[in-house]
Amino acid sequence: MAALGWLPPRRRSATARSVLAGEASAEAARKTALTEAAEPTEAPTGEADVELLPAREPDEGPAEPVFPVAGDDLAAAFFDLDNTVMQGAAIFHFGRGLYKREFFRRRELARFAWQQAWFRLAGVEDPEHMQDARDSALSIVKGHKVSELMAIGEEIYDEYMAERIWPGTRALAQAHLDAGQKVWLVTAAPVETATIIARRLGLTGALGTVAESVDGVYTGRLVGEPLHGPAKAEAVRALAAAEGLELERCAAYSDSHNDIPMLSLVGHPYAINPDTKLRKHARINDWRLRDYRTGRKAVKVGVPAAAGVGAIAGGAAAAIALHRRRK
Repeated sequence: MAALGWLPPRRRSATARSVLAGEASAEAARKTALTEAAEPTEAPTGEADVELLPAREPDEGPAEPVFPVAGDDLAAAFFDLDNTVMQGAAIFHFGRGLYKREFFRRRELARFAWQQAWFRLAGVEDPEHMQDARDSALSIVKGHKVSELMAIGEEIYDEYMAERIWPGTRALAQAHLDAGQKVWLVTAAPVETATIIARRLGLTGALGTVAESVDGVYTGRLVGEPLHGPAKAEAVRALAAAEGLELERCAAYSDSHNDIPMLSLVGHPYAINPDTKLRKHARINDWRLRDYRTGRKAVKVGVPAAAGVGAIAGGAAAAIALHRRRK
């Protein structure tokens, strides 16, 4: 990809592939947002009580100024998706929907079920598991039209994702929208899937992993690398430069320590449903914390082995039942 003219010179601290992935994602997000801005808007699905001043934990210290600041058009908000805005991982739900439509076999569904069970139990992103899932998804969509997957993605959102949106995080996003600011999802999920979710929630748009396509058909390759870790930070930096935003006035929200590079870019970082490492980092750096999970035990990452076995068995049983119903 040629250098993007709207990006200022910078010190390339991330890898070249992270930079490429981030710039490609920012470019795709802006094009999609401009296209959808010209079309009639769709009302967000579901309701959320708007939280103009986010609820505080008892041990958070002195009261913070009212935020977001209404009318500050140099600010925007960036939300991680998996376990921040939505329970679980979008790419696993997408894979489940594709299996239902016979895009792949039962054996591959079992792998998706195991990955999702692990993700839900651990509550953190494991690069090896996520990479395996993305590789599987790329091989599955290779040769399919982008328009076809977008149409299917709309159906999958209604089937598996809509009911998994965290109301608390949704309210935080709405507060930024009500303040006149743009709100973007930032995720390792495919940019097409992320864009659908953003539109359904009434958000501005989405930064996501860009899969290469030629003449509207997926090639089975990525542009750069998955939008994960440092690549997310690169995407936010690139989009902020293109939109004329001041990152010190922006906010970012995530559950994962993998997103510390993105959270560190902005002046208002928030740890949402944080994993253990992010919670510790947030405490040390005086970042704001929000936990919308049920009970304080949700903060803990460790899970008894029996619970893990039960979840995996349940996922396998569901896969078998689904397979039998389709016969």
